[in-house]
Amino acid sequence: MEIVKIPSMEKKDYDQLISDSYISRIAFTGRKYPYIAPFLYVFDGQFMYFLSTKYESKIQYFRQNPYVSVEVENYTPDLSTYTFVTLSGRLVEVEDAGDKKAIREKFVRLIKDRNLSNNILAALGHSPKEPIESIVREEKSLVWKLVDVKNIVALKNG
Repeated sequence: MEIVKIPSMEKKDYDQLISDSYISRIAFTGRKYPYIAPFLYVFDGQFMYFLSTKYESKIQYFRQNPYVSVEVENYTPDLSTYTFVTLSGRLVEVEDAGDKKAIREKFVRLIKDRNLSNNILAALGHSPKEPIESIVREEKSLVWKLVDVKNIVALKNG
């Protein structure tokens, strides 16, 4: 019996997947079990950036161990085609005020360009009743950057 393997993607293909998408899952080292959470992200062609609320388990896990795996996927409803990339690296908190502002502005553009619901603001520490631009004006979330990516698994079927 032969096992069929899903073909790997080239760098340009998984970079395109990351560019086209905006939702990821991040797996943190948890206490007993891994902790996985969805995150909105922006990609500048080199780095992925995430906004994280300043509460909950993910902050504790990030502080204890910043090494994570980030997964981005895309698939058709019938699963006839699917692609995914998993990047293993380290999250760092962006500290520079100018960098944080520029990244937050990218999130505002993403939300507007993708016509996302204001309800996404709740996942970023803001009330959905606030203007989207409040992401830039008020620092209710941390800005994380994925660095030191050591392992990439990128597969594509179809």
